[in-house]
Amino acid sequence: MKIQQSIYSILFLIAVIGFYSCSNEKVAPLTAHSIIPLPVSVSDSKGSFSLNADTKIVTIGENSQLALLSELFKSDIQSLTGILLSSSEQEQENAIVFEITSGMNPEAYKLSVDKNQIRVIASDVAGLFYGAQTIKQLIPSHGANKAKNNKFLVAAGTIEDAPEYGYRGMMLDVARHFFSVEDVKHLIDQIAEYKINHLHLHLSDDQGWRIEIKSWPLLTTIGGSTQVGGQGGGFYTQEDYKDIVKYAQDRFITIVPEIDMPGHTNSALASYGELNPGITVPEKGALRYDRTNLGVDGMATPLYTGIEVGFSTLATNKEVTYRFIEDVIREISELTPGPYFHIGGDESHVTAMEDYIPFIERAQEIVTKYGKKTLGWDEVAHAKLLPTSVAQYWAKAENAIMAIEQGSQVLMSPAVKAYLDMQYDSTTHLGLHWAAYIELDEAYNWDPTELEEQIKRENILGVEAPLWTETIVTRSDIEYMTFPRLTAIAEIGWTPKNLRNWESYSKRIAWHGQRWEAQGKNFYKSPKVEW
Repeated sequence: MKIQQSIYSILFLIAVIGFYSCSNEKVAPLTAHSIIPLPVSVSDSKGSFSLNADTKIVTIGENSQLALLSELFKSDIQSLTGILLSSSEQEQENAIVFEITSGMNPEAYKLSVDKNQIRVIASDVAGLFYGAQTIKQLIPSHGANKAKNNKFLVAAGTIEDAPEYGYRGMMLDVARHFFSVEDVKHLIDQIAEYKINHLHLHLSDDQGWRIEIKSWPLLTTIGGSTQVGGQGGGFYTQEDYKDIVKYAQDRFITIVPEIDMPGHTNSALASYGELNPGITVPEKGALRYDRTNLGVDGMATPLYTGIEVGFSTLATNKEVTYRFIEDVIREISELTPGPYFHIGGDESHVTAMEDYIPFIERAQEIVTKYGKKTLGWDEVAHAKLLPTSVAQYWAKAENAIMAIEQGSQVLMSPAVKAYLDMQYDSTTHLGLHWAAYIELDEAYNWDPTELEEQIKRENILGVEAPLWTETIVTRSDIEYMTFPRLTAIAEIGWTPKNLRNWESYSKRIAWHGQRWEAQGKNFYKSPKVEW
């Protein structure tokens, strides 16, 4: 029976919980499982597969990533069940089989369960990886409980699944507050479980420069020395960054580096005064900033630890600026296998438009020179964009429409729906609310094709949920603002619009809350959900 939008009634949920909590010989049907993102198709069959200590993992196909997939899956299953699976080179009964085949779309997979096997087939290893994430959500264990006779039953049936959008992302701002390599890896593990396939790292801003540039070393020694509030700071060496990129790549996540320009650049101006154009900044009562050197051409600015925006700009009329930009883009591009380089372009309020437009166009040319596609916040659409460039819609629909009219695609990150740093409500102790309060239902109940009539499905690259970190300091803070809302964005990015509805999602997310509690994750228990 296909999943229908009304399948998750309250009584059915109670029945499912009963299946999990009673004897392990009882098993909830596949269509009753709380899978997020919701698959395209799920059907039930009779019987079940018994996952136990004798179960083997079998990989079929010629791909070097299959061995890594097997090892990651083993580790995850051990964490969930206490069972350490072994590998086998031969297909057999009591096996979990991952097979590379042909004829399927990228990232799509088919998962079938019978009494002998769980079998996942896909045309690429990414599809197998997403099938593995679904298997984990079928296992009736959160990691703390032990199965009777050390076995876990998975109901028989078939899942056929593929993503709606090719780009499903999250952004982490490491510039306003710095987060360690281990913190970033921890986040990668968490978002990979929900089939997120891009992590956009906001690596520079007024408050800090976070990646080593060997040809401009003061960017990190000076620009990386502080953060919001004035304590700490830090940066990634190029080896650190490569480590993050590889860790993400192994989990089928593409790192998208961002160096914001020409605004949001005070950390660069504080490091190298020759990049400073010498400007007069309008007084703003809330802007606590020492302007002693800000208006002096060629002199380094003071470090900045506040959260106001829009006061900084690179010198767009100096050749040294473009040498700087080219060196930065070249060094980071050499470390980044993914196709995108994000140039920011937002909130450059003190850059005159007649200077801003040629700057963006020249930066775009440099990105292209080093083999990458340009991403930029929606303001970049004021410039002439290349067809390969992407505008990230966060604030103004008219900017996104300008990009589309130039033949570019848009990445959907509307601040009023997708910004993870927005407070849930007026009582939330973290975050801001300049765009909106975003409760869980608000994060879920929108579709990228319904925001603006002129932004159609064919214009949309995908969706991304940014987490800005003015108030976010710790790994626990990241978890609290990210979960559960990121799962809502993940489902928007993966599941077709006609299959999504709040009633179903709100029931399914409650099961994930139980798993998160067992894992010690600090998540927000929305009053919209019966946890």
